[in-house]
Amino acid sequence: MITTVIFDLDGTLLNTLQDLADSVNFSLCAHNFPKRSLSEIRMFLGNGYKYLISHAVPENTSESKIAEVLDTFKSYYQEHCFDTTKPYAGIWEMLQELKKKGIKMAIVSNKGNDAVQELTQRFFEELIPIAVGESAKVRRKPSPDTVWAAMQQLGSEKSESVYVGDSEVDFETAKNAGIPCISCSWGFRDETFLQEIGVTTIIHQPAELLTSL
Repeated sequence: MITTVIFDLDGTLLNTLQDLADSVNFSLCAHNFPKRSLSEIRMFLGNGYKYLISHAVPENTSESKIAEVLDTFKSYYQEHCFDTTKPYAGIWEMLQELKKKGIKMAIVSNKGNDAVQELTQRFFEELIPIAVGESAKVRRKPSPDTVWAAMQQLGSEKSESVYVGDSEVDFETAKNAGIPCISCSWGFRDETFLQEIGVTTIIHQPAELLTSL
């Protein structure tokens, strides 16, 4: 019996793509680098800020310069993470139904922990009490550390938990944590991509999660 659902944040609960892309391109321009397209940035997402910026800058950019661009990105994004970001259609209603059923919920993300806490409080404070973002305390996904930390705080066991995410990182994270993964096709990776990496359970709208548990 499933009592606990662990959610990814970006591309799963929240459509953060435009704010992230705007922040990446602001940072690239600030350091005289060419902009990236929305589709390029979409594919860079999921592995944390350092991965995002390292892939957004031109090849052979020095580590010191990547660090400078990363600092610019973090500062700008912290100020602009609410500009266009909002839950995907149907997310709020789905979360409300899960709460009514007594399902315990948490968020785990490779996004910086400060932004994760801000976004969770802004959009899901009444529904999701636990959120774990990137920090020095836990290893980033696909390490299972964030998932295990969330389950520990919720008092949940692996045998009663499921992970919901939208990317290859989420699929690997669930596997490493030893819990089932339900992948959503409305996020940063499409259904074809998810099938190609071996995902077997895909939902196409949030309401489908209610019948998938």
